[in-house]
Amino acid sequence: MCGIVGYIGNQQAYPILIKGLQRLEYRGYDSAGIALIHGEKLNVYKAKGKVSDLVSFAEQKDIEGTIGIAHTRWATHGEPNQVNAHPHFSQSEELALIHNGIIENYALLKEGLKEHGYTFSSDTDTEVLIQLIEYIKKSNKVNLAQAVQLALNEVVGAYAIAVIEKGQPDIIVAARKGSPLVVGVGDDEFFLASDATPIVEFTNRVVYIGEEEIVVLRRNKEMRIKTISNIEKTPEIKELEMTLSQLEKGGFPHFMIKEIFEQPKTLSDSMRGRVNVEENNIKLAGFIDNKEKFLKAKRIIITACGTSWHAGLIGKYAIEEFARIPVEVEYSSEFRYRKPVINPDDLVIAISQSGETADTLAAVELAKENGAFIFGICNVVGASIPRNTHSGCYTHAGPEIGVASTKAFTAQVTVLTMLALMIGKEKATITEELYLKIVHELGQIPAKITEILKQDARIAEFAKTFTYAQNFIYLGRGYNFPVALEGALKLKEISYIHAEGYPAAEMKHGPIALISQEMPVVVIATSAGMYEKVVSNIQEIKARKGRIISVVTDGDVVVKNLSDYSISIPDTEECLVPLLASIPLQLLAYHIAVVKGCNVDQPRNLAKSVTVE
Repeated sequence: MCGIVGYIGNQQAYPILIKGLQRLEYRGYDSAGIALIHGEKLNVYKAKGKVSDLVSFAEQKDIEGTIGIAHTRWATHGEPNQVNAHPHFSQSEELALIHNGIIENYALLKEGLKEHGYTFSSDTDTEVLIQLIEYIKKSNKVNLAQAVQLALNEVVGAYAIAVIEKGQPDIIVAARKGSPLVVGVGDDEFFLASDATPIVEFTNRVVYIGEEEIVVLRRNKEMRIKTISNIEKTPEIKELEMTLSQLEKGGFPHFMIKEIFEQPKTLSDSMRGRVNVEENNIKLAGFIDNKEKFLKAKRIIITACGTSWHAGLIGKYAIEEFARIPVEVEYSSEFRYRKPVINPDDLVIAISQSGETADTLAAVELAKENGAFIFGICNVVGASIPRNTHSGCYTHAGPEIGVASTKAFTAQVTVLTMLALMIGKEKATITEELYLKIVHELGQIPAKITEILKQDARIAEFAKTFTYAQNFIYLGRGYNFPVALEGALKLKEISYIHAEGYPAAEMKHGPIALISQEMPVVVIATSAGMYEKVVSNIQEIKARKGRIISVVTDGDVVVKNLSDYSISIPDTEECLVPLLASIPLQLLAYHIAVVKGCNVDQPRNLAKSVTVE
């Protein structure tokens, strides 16, 4: 959610911090701010709105300094405004802090600080934390790093923080628990950020800060890391895999459409070295190294949120069909609180694009406490979920900047399909003939997506017709039901049109009451699956004058003639249809949102990496 950037070195910090905030805009935010030390001054500038508003506010102000911290805020405690924006001063204005996460016991801490004469200007939990650090620093006569350590031992909740001190231009103290934080290591300089996107332009050497760790960055000195319980840690420097070109739009008007068009490549990347069409096999190291865990699993639990949850539903269909293992798909946010039954012979698959989703991380910890084996599926190398699971598989979709997930979704579905096929082959619960057909067809999917993308201009044209709509229904059956859910989610995320996905057969059990000329219905009616039954559902819609947009298989005539608009996709195996059918739904949502003038890459109220509950 919130974005954190920091710099200490020999360059001017302001342009580096602003560029870093711009790189983090995709995470979602409603205000921005920056703190700089110049000589004996600690300057803090904040603005409601976009980073561009902060830049305008800081014009003609003192923006000198080679050390600073900056922040984009997604509101939790207190409405979006300048006062609640970060950085927050301590009462003496000698300390400034930025924070991502939620301090759960802030109210109790606040009451205690009030008794010691502290007053508060904002509604945030963050201001409570910086006041606590100052109180501890002064009352215990300790340095900044020690004060941060002592304060965090009194805090309940999640945090990624960075603190600087007036008159101390050679030190940044940062820490994390439950929210991501990474340090970039340059030549006599350090970069600090929520994720690697603001860093890659300057260095490819990074250190991922661990749970309950504090990092001290000093000018022209080695970084030091210790835990809040005072255990020294040795920094482990890793090399970034992403490149600067991956973070640019590459001639596209938005990141979302760029990422939709990248899917032939991202799925090839996801399968590279794993799917060998010539040898007719699949190899996933995470499965091979833990084969017995999968083969002995009495039950598989998939836990995820949002789009990843939809991918998990498709994974359930594939694993149950090919591996004959019962699968439950759980919303991570509910799973962690509903006292679930988790057994040591259960296998838990945790899915997250960012690898930092707070609810999914909590579900992972709960499952581990109950003795289950945890397998992570994640897109971001070095993120928290890969570090906290027993094994896993990266999707290799590359950085996804658009808040509404597209290429990460299809990459997750691809990995889950490969996993289902490998389990099924080892258990001999899938026929050799079907296994070979699907392996061969997997290799054809990128080229078939390329063919679908050629319809982009036509989809953009008829999308204009539906900007009037206030509601949409999406229908699908079998593997296409989760695709309907995902298509509806994409539309509501970026166009702000209410949309719901249903199994097509469930329409008559309630939603059919909504059908009218004003209610567009998107039907996934491909030949693979329960085609005739879906045709019957379409007839029911037509009888009530519903307007139909259909996704059909190349060569289809029946559904096409019943539809107001149709989009064709190439034929494929039933389990792989979601990889193709999701593409036109992504394009439809994108173009409707563009015509409506919506901010496609940064939809209101949403964040890319949901690192708080």
